[in-house]
Formats: sequence, structure tokens, C-alpha cells
Amino acid sequence: MIDTTAQPVNRRVLIDKQSPKAYHALVETADAVRTVAAEAGLDRRLVELINLRVSQINGCAYCLNVHTRAALRAGETTQRLGVLAAWRDTELFTEQERAALALAEATTEPADAAAQESAYDSARRFLDDDEISAVIWVAITINAFNRVSVLSKHRVRRNP
Repeated sequence: MIDTTAQPVNRRVLIDKQSPKAYHALVETADAVRTVAAEAGLDRRLVELINLRVSQINGCAYCLNVHTRAALRAGETTQRLGVLAAWRDTELFTEQERAALALAEATTEPADAAAQESAYDSARRFLDDDEISAVIWVAITINAFNRVSVLSKHRVRRNP
């Protein structure tokens, strides 16, 4: 008889554990990007919205779990978190946030040249150069973490 209660074995290489030096370099990059974002004046809630939106696109459950908690700690509302995937269809986000989210999406899916140009044009209207750079770096960094977690199949565990 087959045991259907057994937990599946993670047959993936946990690349953060297998190559800790590379992973720690990524963590250091994330720390530098957080500093860049703060120095550019990006609100922590916006940084977390970018982290969440990119993680939604990439289907990274682990990062969604981590950054939902971080967004709530930063003061984000459950209403805005609940509709983030459809941010274009709401009036809950400012023009600056919309520009940042569009730019983060274009950074995540760079092959869509038309969307990238449109996002960049919008960003130019609502974000200065430092903010644009910070948004792109936040999106690049969370994309990297998404790949680490998705390819390693990091598990989301129930909060105690």
C-alpha cells in the first residue's frame, strides 16, 4: 500500500545552501538596493509592492509569503495587497506607484519592448532618475531571489 501521508521529498538543489558564497553576495546586493531605494526616497511600502508584484508574476510563493508580511509591517493595507495583481483596474494606487509597478513589470518581462517603452515613459513623468534606478534595482533583485526560491522549491510553512 502506498503511503499518501508522506511529505514529498524536495529533489531540488537548495542553491542558497549549496552555494552560500553566491547567495550571501545576493543578500549583500539586496542590502545595497534597500539603501539605494531609501536614499532615493522610495517609501518602504512601495518597495514591498514592487517585491510582491514581481513575485506574483514569477509565481514565487516563498517570496510572496515573506514580502506580504514585510508590507504589512511597513503599514500597507490588506485591501491594496488583495488587489495588487489587478492594480491597473483600481483607483487605490498613486500615479507614482502605478509608474513604479509598470516599470517593475517591464523589468521582469523585458522582452516586451512596447510595454517597456510605455512603462519607462510613464516612469519619466512620475519618478526622478534616482527613483527610476531604485525601482529597476528593486525589481532586478527580487527577480533574482524569485529564481533562487522557485528553482530550489523553497517551501512556505505555516506561521506559528
